[in-house]
Amino acid sequence: MTHPNTRTTDGENFPANDTITTHGHNQTHTVNATEYTQINSAIASGIAHNVSDFMTLVAEANTANDREKGMKLRDAFRIYPKAIAWSMVLSSALIMEGYDTAVTGSFNAYPSWLAKFGVRARDGSLNNPASWQNGIGAATNCGEIIGLQIAGFLNERVGYRHTLIAALVSLCGFIFIPFFAESLGVFLVGQLFQGISWGVFQTMTTAYAAEVCPVPLRHYLTAYVNLCWIIGQFISAGVLRGLVNRTDQWVYRIPFALQWMWPIPIMVGTWLAPESPWWCVRKGDHARARWSLKRLARKVGFDQRDEDRALALMIYTNEMEKQVAEGTRYWDCFRGVEGRRTEIVCMTWIAQTLSGTVVGGMSSYFYVKAGISTADAYSLSWGETAIGAAGTIGSWFVLDRIGRKTLMCRGLCVMFVLLLVAGGMGIPSNPTTATSWTAGSMVLLLSAVADFSVGPVVYTIVSEIPSTRLRAKSIVLARNAYNIINLAFVNVVSYRQFNSGAWNWGPKACFFWAGINLFMNLYLYFRLPETKGRTYAELDILFANRISARKFASTKIQTLTAGTEMAQLEQAEAIVEQAKQDDEHVEHMSS
Repeated sequence: MTHPNTRTTDGENFPANDTITTHGHNQTHTVNATEYTQINSAIASGIAHNVSDFMTLVAEANTANDREKGMKLRDAFRIYPKAIAWSMVLSSALIMEGYDTAVTGSFNAYPSWLAKFGVRARDGSLNNPASWQNGIGAATNCGEIIGLQIAGFLNERVGYRHTLIAALVSLCGFIFIPFFAESLGVFLVGQLFQGISWGVFQTMTTAYAAEVCPVPLRHYLTAYVNLCWIIGQFISAGVLRGLVNRTDQWVYRIPFALQWMWPIPIMVGTWLAPESPWWCVRKGDHARARWSLKRLARKVGFDQRDEDRALALMIYTNEMEKQVAEGTRYWDCFRGVEGRRTEIVCMTWIAQTLSGTVVGGMSSYFYVKAGISTADAYSLSWGETAIGAAGTIGSWFVLDRIGRKTLMCRGLCVMFVLLLVAGGMGIPSNPTTATSWTAGSMVLLLSAVADFSVGPVVYTIVSEIPSTRLRAKSIVLARNAYNIINLAFVNVVSYRQFNSGAWNWGPKACFFWAGINLFMNLYLYFRLPETKGRTYAELDILFANRISARKFASTKIQTLTAGTEMAQLEQAEAIVEQAKQDDEHVEHMSS
């Protein structure tokens, strides 16, 4: 019986003073100014038709969902140490990308490198021609774009582990090209081929980290991917600082040779790691998904019932996403609800590279152009990476407190101010030692803020926003948007801004990046939703119901069972009807 002061919609009873909005896949209601949403009954019915025991599935999925959301951090560390370890092993592949990209960028201010490959500018200084700097950077980006697209196809067919292993094997061969390069042309080709492997690393490591851990650990492991990149930069800065006084060819060959020490141990660890259980569910291999779940968690705190429920949540989420968007092709990332999710992850990664991080990424080059000696420049770069590592670790303790969106937007605001100060140091026509060091210090702080905010949080955002079925492909598209912007705009502009043979803007280039920073911050404020504390099933419901970005954090989902009542009733009636028909058939056969 329905209470006289309530109204019923799709099987749900709401107080009569509630505001109920239902259109398409959107079903929300408001109680005392708090907005609630739930799965659409049509989607629930679709799931019920695809599974044999929908009532049990949704009940167990709801229990697993509540368990993940209510899990304390110390319990997550106690139960999932193996998931943490395996994720860290695969993420360490990014150390190589961070190392080599930092090496390549820093060579632009390296005396021995310039003595062999540089040309003399109008002011008498040695520089790599801006055209070659752009070309080498473009080759790296093109390689990464190719590698990312390959990763999207391979992952769908063979999984995360085998895709990553293939990239590691190929990188061992590609390193020979820059190691033996005698011209900038050969070096460019080497960067192109190495970029293919790096592109695979960028996708597989982030997506794997997002799929092997529960909600309380998700931001730690996805942000750790950024820390691996910084570790690579730190090692690079130390190597370059140690070799800065050498004058022979080994000064730039040794840094490349050191890359060969990484692939083999990472390959071994990747081979031993369990495949993502989410990937196994998408392929319909539930037995393998169970095996992965067992290898990712300790038996203490994760028994057979927890395993059943965790698998039920994955199956339920996968089936729900199939009702919204059946396909898993690249084209499906732009259709319907998925189009919004793809737009957000692409623009978020673009915001990172357009926020002014390029100034910190060219720190050694920037310091030298600001009037700082080469030795001091490399010392500062080394310290910068250490500060960046501390910033990323620090972000772990605030990401789950203030949220992803808040940290991203506030980080951009602080970077905007630092860019204005650094740009102001380039206004005097004859910079003093004090203005040069002030500009360098602002860049140092800029990198620290970026590695505390926009650096790590982007990896968390781009891994949480996509649907689980299209996560890898969405990350591919987002990272390729980042690479294309670097290729077509950031690299072209930044190298000319700081090259004395081109525009020679010096520190004043920071004003340019401050303006773009402001624009991107405004976009994120209105379009980026808050994903803190949400399971993937809840995020699917919020996106399917088209909840606005600014209401994501406040909209509540009480249970996963809400909205499934009609579907459960329909399946129960179908089971009763089938049993009745079976009984009649038995009686008919008996007679």
